[in-house]
Amino acid sequence: MRRIARLLSYGGSVAIVFALSVYHARYISVPVYDFTNSTRFSWAIAYTVLLEITAYAFGMPDQPRSTRQAAWLASLAVGISVVAISMAQLVLGDIFLPRFVIFGSAVLIVPWQVLLNAFSRSTTTRHQNRDRILFVGKESEEARLAHDLTQSPEKAATFVGGLTPDAAAEGDPHAGRSPLAMALERTQATVLVLDRSAQDDERVVGQVAELHELGIRIRTLQGAYEEWLGKLPLSELERASLLFDIGEIHGIHYGQLKRMMDLTLGMLGAVVLVLITPFVLIGNLLANRGPITYRQPRVGKGGETFTILKFRTMTNSPKRDVAPEDPDAPTTTWTQQDDPRVTPFGKLLRASHLDELPQVINILKGDLSIVGPRPEQPHYVEELSQKLPFYDLRHLVRPGLTGWAQVKYGYAGDEDDALEKLQYEFFYLRNQSLGFDNRIIVRTIRAMIGGQGRGR
Repeated sequence: MRRIARLLSYGGSVAIVFALSVYHARYISVPVYDFTNSTRFSWAIAYTVLLEITAYAFGMPDQPRSTRQAAWLASLAVGISVVAISMAQLVLGDIFLPRFVIFGSAVLIVPWQVLLNAFSRSTTTRHQNRDRILFVGKESEEARLAHDLTQSPEKAATFVGGLTPDAAAEGDPHAGRSPLAMALERTQATVLVLDRSAQDDERVVGQVAELHELGIRIRTLQGAYEEWLGKLPLSELERASLLFDIGEIHGIHYGQLKRMMDLTLGMLGAVVLVLITPFVLIGNLLANRGPITYRQPRVGKGGETFTILKFRTMTNSPKRDVAPEDPDAPTTTWTQQDDPRVTPFGKLLRASHLDELPQVINILKGDLSIVGPRPEQPHYVEELSQKLPFYDLRHLVRPGLTGWAQVKYGYAGDEDDALEKLQYEFFYLRNQSLGFDNRIIVRTIRAMIGGQGRGR
């Protein structure tokens, strides 16, 4: 439904901008002109794309909100587009797109986006009601699944209850039905999820065939996590850690194509780095008053250590900012959100993700990829490898500038967060492909444009 909402958003913007442009060309302009054969046609396309980029950056229309919030965000997105296109024409000294088209489309697109938001909200609600999950398995797994589904921003499914395998298999002498059948009827569940203990219980498995005839869908715990949460469940990390191919290792052409993409985007990023560095230098001199960059050791593919580059965002403390003559000095603590060491200018860099830009050098050198698990410092890796199952498997592939764990979970401030992100990283390893990489890149760009910073 999100994809449909996006298509309707773009289609509506195109229809509104081009309809107003044609109307202006035929009935308002003196003399009349052929809109399709004019420079204004190209500008109309550019304006439409700009409208969609800003709308997408503010989560319109596929992140359902209240009508008031949708109206505010749509107005803000359209307002930014109007200012941008007007400034471009002012700088170029010509009116390529009439004010009638610019402001007329702004007036019409805002209610269109609000309407699409209502559509997205209603379809999301129906989707939630359709995917109602009843769980059979250990109580600890039930609690974790219920928590993860409830806390998921996508709200892809609704958790309606759970049973242990023993409770699900016990017969009811009065009703003549099992507690499982009655629970399905009572909760109106549409999906039955079985953990490992339920799958190994013949009494439970024996009832599953009959449920298919009733239209109940069956999922393993791992399948449910992958389908609705985009990660692997904690209990399955050890069991499933080695039971899949990894695209970067086993794919015939994936590794080569991925490296070509890294080099192409890395060179584009290098151009941006050259252009943006003078402005960062000025901001750093005025606000941070210290070295413009810092270096840190990170663990890459195969467990090899390399030095990562970033624009400095914190006070020049030896605990955090690593001087060139001491590149192996570790950070002593996990960085916290709203960390007092982050300078005001550093907050701006972090919110825009520009502090990561020097890492295009690491990408061109081959230390990093555009997409992959984020690299950690050696002492963190040593600690986490001892506590988290199969943690070192994330080093089978080249680490990335961004990754699935970043777009799905974001900031990690302690070991619990690291464990949560590991579940997303294993999902990425299982599903590694160019299509998935591009999806992650698009979501990262959306976060950057929307100013969704992070603490680390």
